[in-house]
Amino acid sequence: MVSWRGVYFVCTLFLGSFFGSIFMLGPFLPLMFVSPSWYRWLTDRIVATWLTLPVALLELVFGAKVVITGDGFIPGERSVIIMNHRTRLDWMFLWNCLLRYSYLRLEKICLKSSLKAVPGFENTKARSHEFAEKNALEKYDYVLQPRTTGFTFIVHRLREGNNLDAIHDITVAYPHNIPQTEKHILKGNFPKEIHFHVRRYPVSSLPASKEDLQLWCQERWKEKEERLRTFYEGDRYFDVTRRSRIPPCKSELRVHVIKFASLLYWTTLSFVSFYLIYLYSIVRWYTAIMIVIFVLQEKYFGGLELIELACHRYHTIRQAARGKQE
Repeated sequence: MVSWRGVYFVCTLFLGSFFGSIFMLGPFLPLMFVSPSWYRWLTDRIVATWLTLPVALLELVFGAKVVITGDGFIPGERSVIIMNHRTRLDWMFLWNCLLRYSYLRLEKICLKSSLKAVPGFENTKARSHEFAEKNALEKYDYVLQPRTTGFTFIVHRLREGNNLDAIHDITVAYPHNIPQTEKHILKGNFPKEIHFHVRRYPVSSLPASKEDLQLWCQERWKEKEERLRTFYEGDRYFDVTRRSRIPPCKSELRVHVIKFASLLYWTTLSFVSFYLIYLYSIVRWYTAIMIVIFVLQEKYFGGLELIELACHRYHTIRQAARGKQE
């Protein structure tokens, strides 16, 4: 049965995303063609502001508790995050962890497009076992088999450009209930606790070859399997000390202030947006035009990210050509 809490959560996120795209990102779209670097600087901060909203909803409205143990993050460090997936929603819960280390503005998510339709851990476990049998790999009970090709490709390209400082290996677990899909959220099945255990590996400690890097990734997943087995069969804590070795750069007071401010801001934005659309025809026309622009760019160009990347390449080539002329 659908819960009012779940409906409130989904509607608040949708309205914040919708009106944020129309009234906060929309006015800066032309800047993408003039200066892609400034456009990226601004949009990173706007998106990071919205990412605090699900954090605020989960912790303030629905009382989810976040526990972080292990190495933590060094603010500003360029890293690749690898994480096990117990549900389709882990990527969203990760924001609760990243907020405390000032990583929301820097975070980018990479995943296969086919995963958009994957229904969750319970239905994909059989596929994981099939993959393990086909490739003579060990079967897991608590994690899915890692697909190492994408991981090694990303790490290799970042190392080539000297754009990688570390790998952060995150193990996530839920000691009580585990909401598997968006349907569970609609039913009000929110996690009571979310536990993150972070292991940091400096880039200098990683193997050089792609083959060895794949083996390295597989070893991390074996460790995750044992770590999760110990978690669920024990007292359901990753670290008996119950603390992070690298403390969050934001105090809990500061995190609370950010969450309260986020909830207030995005709720106000939705009400004000509805009010302005109701009062002024020019706002209605602007909203309609922006909706058409967002729909068309997704349909014909594949998303703003691809358009932005093309603009960035164009400006890079143009600047290089100017440099040669000078």
